[in-house]
Amino acid sequence: MCLLAIAFQTHPDAPLIVTSNRDEFYPRPTLAMHWWEDAPILAGKDLQAGGTWMGLSRNGRFAAVTNYRYIPENGELETKPLSRGNLVCDFLCSTQSSENWVQSIAASAAGYAGFNLLLYDGQTLVYWNNYQNQPPKNLAPGVYALSNNNLDSPWPKVDHARQTLCAAIDRPDIGATQLPELIATLSVQKTYARKLLPKTGLSEDWEELLSSPFIVAEGYGTRASAAIVISASAQVAAMETTHEAGAVLGSQVFNYRIVER
Repeated sequence: MCLLAIAFQTHPDAPLIVTSNRDEFYPRPTLAMHWWEDAPILAGKDLQAGGTWMGLSRNGRFAAVTNYRYIPENGELETKPLSRGNLVCDFLCSTQSSENWVQSIAASAAGYAGFNLLLYDGQTLVYWNNYQNQPPKNLAPGVYALSNNNLDSPWPKVDHARQTLCAAIDRPDIGATQLPELIATLSVQKTYARKLLPKTGLSEDWEELLSSPFIVAEGYGTRASAAIVISASAQVAAMETTHEAGAVLGSQVFNYRIVER
């Protein structure tokens, strides 16, 4: 996951609304969003590491992870033994609150490369970043955006994601009918002036390329776009469109009612 926006308790019809783009190398093997056979999870699947970047559970939980992008001056990334994609799966399969779950695994956070996590347990939305040893943060109602730095970092595409979601949900009703419109908020291919971009250790050319909300590049780009609406009536609507080199490979919609457990 490389860009998402999330509206938490800002719309009377839906306590959680999400838009997202997942950027990845095209050859990395991946399954599109589906119900997993071995877990109560609705998500895409990274077949290389076995986890996922974003998902939902049948009991209304939501989780998403992004990498924290920082390349050391020597250009050598630190190798960590644990896969960040498993954090999403483990939370979705848990029955603990977001706060308690974070506390239960905090001791193992150093075993993962830098990550950002958003965790929603049906009531509370928690943001957690292990890169700077930040404590988990319970988020107040609002609209937030996240890429490969801190929550609401001043990156142009992060501002774009937050602003376009705010505009899309400024309506009296929101639900499954609006999923295509929500996905379209992150479909723009636009790079920004280099003076506006962060310095994360990549070359200026790559910083510029990655500044676009929707990325199309040689061998790398936006591979999945998704929108999620968890309604106040315990209905969940999710849509995912998959891409390669900017071309649409497929699209699917899921609707289900939250099952309490």
